Amino acid sequence: MSDTEMIIDSPPVIALDKGKASAMSTLGKVDDSLPWVEKYRPSSLDDVAGHESIISTIRTFISSNKVPHLLFYGPPGTGKTSTILAIAREIYGYNFKNMVLELNASDERGIDVVRDQIKTFASTRQMFSKGFKLIILDEADAMTNAAQNALRRIMEKYTTHTRFCILANYIHKLTPAIQSRCTRFRFSPIPQNSIRKRIQFVIEKEDVCISDEAFNALLSLSKGDMRRALNVLQACHVARDDSATEGIPISEEDIYECVGNPRPADIRLIMDTIMSEEWGTALRTVRKIKQTNGLALADILQGLFEEIERVQVKPITRTEWVMGLAEIEYRLSSGGSENLQTSAMIGVMKSGLEYEQS
Repeated sequence: MSDTEMIIDSPPVIALDKGKASAMSTLGKVDDSLPWVEKYRPSSLDDVAGHESIISTIRTFISSNKVPHLLFYGPPGTGKTSTILAIAREIYGYNFKNMVLELNASDERGIDVVRDQIKTFASTRQMFSKGFKLIILDEADAMTNAAQNALRRIMEKYTTHTRFCILANYIHKLTPAIQSRCTRFRFSPIPQNSIRKRIQFVIEKEDVCISDEAFNALLSLSKGDMRRALNVLQACHVARDDSATEGIPISEEDIYECVGNPRPADIRLIMDTIMSEEWGTALRTVRKIKQTNGLALADILQGLFEEIERVQVKPITRTEWVMGLAEIEYRLSSGGSENLQTSAMIGVMKSGLEYEQS
């Protein structure tokens, strides 16, 4: 594996015990008040959606007793935390709490945490437990540079009986010294088919009534983020859970209203108006749609970008549109006026049409 910088032979570890794994997954009664992202968090590696190649590689590490320090990175909601927790449960079973230290580095990211909590846990051994202990650092890209520099020495010093799993959204925010001590795995957005299977499982368990159009819209808007898909589904289901709307399927309209994204019909209307009407009429139409549906210009820009991919125009026209919309998005993120940038968006689209007509 090209991304593997170091793999360290560990002392004998607890082998995968299916009995322990199943016992952990059935401990206690599931709390119905839990958010679905927690209620249906995978309890074993078999339940993790997507990332089959990563799961296969990690199983090989565990079965051969050669588990390195791990670095999981990628967009939010792609299963990084779920995967490492499932690994820990399968390895440790009922001894999970004694052998695993889980910290969210975005809350506890200073050097004092590294020197106190992490070093203390890493330097002590469990008297009646075999194998290595595991330290999980979630959102480690929020750690200060001083904390990361202190962490790299601890990772080396206590390797004989401690492993680290570092989770990050942005790998470039981690120091090269930390990256070089870990085997890196990139968690890409979850494939839509994998999300479909998991969401269908939740729908059956929770007895959710949802139309096919709404289901497809949910999958499309999730963009590979399982957490987002589950949160939107639960929000729409709870909104329907009253006597007035009981039994009425969740509609596509409900999904878009919950997410706050512009509907495809609105984006097509904006696109057609800009391309066919004069500038003032187009501006009034866009403003009316924004006010009626409570939309942000950033969401409209994203919708226009997706619509541009489907429009049959010259390559140079599409290029000018994309470059112009990217500039407007940058100005918005820098604090630019939304009203001015709305006008600029229309100007960019009409300017691009000049290449189409030439």
